[in-house]
Amino acid sequence: MPDNPELASEYSAFRDGLVDADFLVRSDIDGLYGRTDKFEDIIEGIDRLVVELGSDQNAKVLRFPPVMPTTVFEKTDYLASFPDLTGSIHTFTGNDKAHAQLLQVHSDGGDWTDLLDPSGEMLIPAACHPTYPLLTGTLPEGGRKLDVYGYCFRHEPSIDPTRMQAFRMHEYVYVGTPEGALAHREQWAPRGLKLLTDLGMTPEKVVANDPFFGRAGRMLAVNQRDGELKYELVVQTYPGQMTAVVSVNYHEDHFGKPFNIKSADGAVAHSSCVGFGMERIALALLATHGLDTAIWPESVRELIYP
Repeated sequence: MPDNPELASEYSAFRDGLVDADFLVRSDIDGLYGRTDKFEDIIEGIDRLVVELGSDQNAKVLRFPPVMPTTVFEKTDYLASFPDLTGSIHTFTGNDKAHAQLLQVHSDGGDWTDLLDPSGEMLIPAACHPTYPLLTGTLPEGGRKLDVYGYCFRHEPSIDPTRMQAFRMHEYVYVGTPEGALAHREQWAPRGLKLLTDLGMTPEKVVANDPFFGRAGRMLAVNQRDGELKYELVVQTYPGQMTAVVSVNYHEDHFGKPFNIKSADGAVAHSSCVGFGMERIALALLATHGLDTAIWPESVRELIYP
């Protein structure tokens, strides 16, 4: 999705303010930032609240590196739906002669990346994706709940700091029956709204769709919206623009089928998840309350800096 030209100056001003106030560190690539201790303190505070919200879930805690096997990535169907957002990892696998060629191409200013080969690994686009291979087979009665937190990557360079290419998601995932998946989703929407409200923001729950690619993708988006499979909790980050900071999704059997996951009754498992966008919530806080955290409302400071 291209940047909104009418808000370009707002994006740049917010980004520059975040850098000048020592929250983010810019790189040469739009949407790729370093984080300072000031920013990480806010992230830690938000995550503490998310963990408290999920304390009754009896969820298995899983943390993954930001890469996944290509074989798992292919089963998620992400390549068909979002090819423009993917990130594939390539590396050098040649001999001394090939290395010399690589160095010569680099010295000549050519594209040395043409001499790299696929590593068999992909950057993770959604925190929950590495979990589904672990559930292949028949689930116990009541299904499974998972607490997953980690970095994700989506290739959509932007000057808007709320649209980072590398970002963290904290997800609570349910896999089991359709009824259980829907109940999980409906349980988490009000929890997310309360969290954002407690942090001094004015969130809204809206029906949404993923940014599916191409002509076929437009039909998928319509079906997703018509079926109300995806909700987003949005807050205002710029004048006239609402930004999604939490997503609540019902996947139906989208992951149950390719990963051969069955519910206890033998049917193909359905799944749902809630995803808290950690950087987006932190940035929404800074957009709402200002870049001087010392003068944030005391009720918000008590939650973030207990």
